[in-house]
Amino acid sequence: MTSVHLEVAEGVGTIRLDRPPMNALDIALQDRLKELAEEATRRDDVRAVIIYGGEKVFAAGADIKEMQAMDHAAMVARSRALQDSFTAVARIPKPVVAAVTGYALGGGCELALCADFRIAADNAKLGQPEILLGLIPGAGGTQRLARLVGPSKAKDLIFTGRMVKADEALTIGLVDRVVPAAEVYEQAKQWAARLAQGPALALRAAKESVDAGLETDIDTGLAIERTWFAGLFATEDRERGMRSFVEEGPGKAKFL
Repeated sequence: MTSVHLEVAEGVGTIRLDRPPMNALDIALQDRLKELAEEATRRDDVRAVIIYGGEKVFAAGADIKEMQAMDHAAMVARSRALQDSFTAVARIPKPVVAAVTGYALGGGCELALCADFRIAADNAKLGQPEILLGLIPGAGGTQRLARLVGPSKAKDLIFTGRMVKADEALTIGLVDRVVPAAEVYEQAKQWAARLAQGPALALRAAKESVDAGLETDIDTGLAIERTWFAGLFATEDRERGMRSFVEEGPGKAKFL
């Protein structure tokens, strides 16, 4: 039985974690997550993506029993594949929203960090508790968390291993919106559906310009932006968008 599924409807692909009771991120789930992220990247009928763990929990972290059995050599061999599975999600060249319910801890928090936007339930709890196991985050948490909330706040969460409730997560910028628990997936779907109707190449250009630009200096970032900006003038979406603006006014263009 697969522990992750990809369901597609009206341009929105939902990558659904399905390993009850807590969606523990074992090796099989990690590998399947990478496969589905790559599938969502390839498929033209997927124009935006939701990462969702279900109504009760997003993902409560790694499978500790599985990790406990691994020694140094085994983790040296595995750690790159662990990171690669999450990086595959972060590099989906389409808008990605995490719909966070319940616990998003350890690897679960790191998975949410791979999204472009995070909508959390009002009862959600997020954190990087690896330090309490004598470890550090190993699926991107030390890097993506610091880039999102700043190094000081990231160090607070990583050094202490404490969980933050949804309201604090919103305050520090760890999540972008807090809604009633029953509305999390629906609001994520509305966000994704809206962007699924947008110009796919321009959205990809915007995402890759921001993400790549953050990894480099301002001049290189501007060069990345400039290249994408000029390149979009060769697309049908740009022609459609500008023609609609001139003939009908702003905000009325319909993209394929």
